[in-house]
Amino acid sequence: MKVSSFYRNVPLLAFSQAMMMSSMSLILTASALVGYALAEDKSLSTFPVAVIFIAIMFTSIPAAMLMQRIGRKQGFMLATLFGVTGGVVATVAILESSFWLFVGSSIFIGIFNGFGNYFRFAAADAVDTEHKSRAISYVMIGGVVAAIVGSNLAKLTRDSIEGMPFAGSFISIIVIYILALLALSFLKLPSQHNSSSSEQANVARPLLVIAKQPKFIVAVICSMLGYGVMSFVMTATPLAMNHHAHTFSDTTFVIQWHVLGMFAPSFFTGSLINRFGVSKIMLIGTIMGMACVVINLLGHTVSHYWLALTLLGVGWNFLFIGGTTLLTETYHPEEQSKTQAMNDFSVFTMVTIASLSAGTLQHHFGWQMVNYGVVPLLFIILASIIWLMFKERENCSVLNTSK
Repeated sequence: MKVSSFYRNVPLLAFSQAMMMSSMSLILTASALVGYALAEDKSLSTFPVAVIFIAIMFTSIPAAMLMQRIGRKQGFMLATLFGVTGGVVATVAILESSFWLFVGSSIFIGIFNGFGNYFRFAAADAVDTEHKSRAISYVMIGGVVAAIVGSNLAKLTRDSIEGMPFAGSFISIIVIYILALLALSFLKLPSQHNSSSSEQANVARPLLVIAKQPKFIVAVICSMLGYGVMSFVMTATPLAMNHHAHTFSDTTFVIQWHVLGMFAPSFFTGSLINRFGVSKIMLIGTIMGMACVVINLLGHTVSHYWLALTLLGVGWNFLFIGGTTLLTETYHPEEQSKTQAMNDFSVFTMVTIASLSAGTLQHHFGWQMVNYGVVPLLFIILASIIWLMFKERENCSVLNTSK
């Protein structure tokens, strides 16, 4: 294990992840409500959130290619400047009551997140194979801070500028991105071009060859659809709670526990994967997603939202860390940029579709249809994991027979 790299870089990447997710937690708590207040067409209330994920989707591949050329540290630091710009534009949009300017701010924030989503890969690629799941988990622990900071910051700063709800919240995002910039400046990541002579002798395989591997297919399905399910339900939750006359304080409580559920398990997810295997952990994550749907359909009390969204968060954690860990087993060092880019582009294409459709479905058809809408995705995830488990069992049988 590259000990010095682990103990220097992982905490810095975890802090940067915490800042990125704190800003996203705040945005997800406030953005749909700001959109609802500013938009003439109320079905567009979640459109600003959707634009963030559109920007992430279109940034994923260019970000990976750029960081391959200039280095991840430089790419991450450049990205924070886009985040600061997004915070400034969002604040001005609220002060000017401009919905479309607020949508524009989402582009800059999405670009930052498009780069920031590679924090976990930067940690994984800096350590030995057996410690990758731990490195990924430790970076994702940064999200625990987001669970506490993001939603509470939205609540505390909501009315800090009189008559302009949430303007102060987006000013606080600027500070968050500056703190991330300072942390990233201390990174010392290994060059993506530094590899052993044996690794350099390998010829990079075409992406299609990599993508045909069962592990790659299941990794992408679990990360992509798992994130899509989470985003779809989470984006609609503030609107559903507002529709059922719950207070904003109740909404921030639910979102806070949801984000906590997303990241608190990271303290032990890596260890669970090492002990029980990635497939079993992802299977448990899928079952938790199904439990979320059932609870959401049973009632509309704060307790229903709290339990369902917490389970949704934990299920996402198991699927996303599991999927990321599985993905790192599918490529050689010289193939990492294009493989990771393909994965994240697929993930955030699905998240974009989920975010775009969540507000419309909630507005026109209600909370029940939002939950029914994710059931087919959960069954696809379930089927893919079971398929991989059978494949792994077949491979073990072949190996044992050959012996």
